[in-house]
Amino acid sequence: MAHAYTPGLRVTKAAIIRKERRLPLPGQVLAEKGDRVRAEDVVARTELPGNVQPINVAGLLSVPPEDVPQLMLKKEGESVRKGEPIAQSKGFFGLFKSTVTAPSDGTIESISRITGQVILREPPIPVEVNAYVDGTVIDVFENEGVVVETKASFIQGIFGIGGERIGIIKALVENPEDEITPDLITPDCEGKILIGGSFITAEAINRAVSVKAKGIVVGGIDDKNLRDFLGYDIGVAITGSEQKGITLMITEGFGKLRMAKKTFELLVSLEGKKASINGATQIRAGVIRPEVIVPLGEDAEVKEERGEELKEGLVIGSQVRVIREPYFGMLGKVTALPPELKEIETEAKVRVLELELEDGRKVIIPRANVEIIEE
Repeated sequence: MAHAYTPGLRVTKAAIIRKERRLPLPGQVLAEKGDRVRAEDVVARTELPGNVQPINVAGLLSVPPEDVPQLMLKKEGESVRKGEPIAQSKGFFGLFKSTVTAPSDGTIESISRITGQVILREPPIPVEVNAYVDGTVIDVFENEGVVVETKASFIQGIFGIGGERIGIIKALVENPEDEITPDLITPDCEGKILIGGSFITAEAINRAVSVKAKGIVVGGIDDKNLRDFLGYDIGVAITGSEQKGITLMITEGFGKLRMAKKTFELLVSLEGKKASINGATQIRAGVIRPEVIVPLGEDAEVKEERGEELKEGLVIGSQVRVIREPYFGMLGKVTALPPELKEIETEAKVRVLELELEDGRKVIIPRANVEIIEE
């Protein structure tokens, strides 16, 4: 019998994790296969072409375009500094000369006698890619990047904002029901990835930014607090590029939602350890989940290597989270998978499952309304 595919979150104490670290353009790879690398180590670098600055020299000097080349003080390929003269008119009897200066540092890329425009290319923008996790380089892509492998605890979330950051795990609360309040965030949270319980407010997030915390992992947040922190409504495209000084990962969903017991206990058990966090999220095709990775060291025991896709699918005994109302955010165990179609409130006929919730209740819900929590 075929298994139903159900998207899942990975929450695992020990797994083999591989991360591709690639440059956006060809460049120089600094690590070799077999190298042990730290998360902060730069493994590849390149330079992006600088921005282009068009300068209307003909207009600024009030001369015909064809006169521009002979009025240039700098030639194609020459470097210039911001404010340095690059062209000058002849004036009248050597007087009343007009001068055009460079709007920024850069290189004169082209001089057009057709348009009278000069193209100034700003300095190249250096781009460096770090290893992101402590581990071993197991593969190298020539001029592109590397693959880093690590044995680590791996926790995925539902939603996140902010990019890759590296910090030390610090638990702020004792129970997964507890909320992170501003008074819990003290100066010793600097450089830490803060673990909370059920909820966090914009005030608390801003407090974490002010003490230079690296990240926050918490069960839930509501639209208002997220909007108050970001200053705008979040879109439906990929997140992760927000420049707010911190990375936030939500493990359960929107609202005040207790963090799953297993997730909370695992994170708390890792207190004091170095971790990598990334809030990048994409909920459309090509799903991207926010994540926390905590390397365990080369000697850590990993029972088996797990792929990114589920090997088995939804089966009796699967641990799942409900992702739609009326049981949104609740966790449970699948107790039955009836093969026949059932009619639901919308009068559609769908495949359903029987779920035993954490409070002991048994409910029947569509299979599409759950996601597997992968062990």
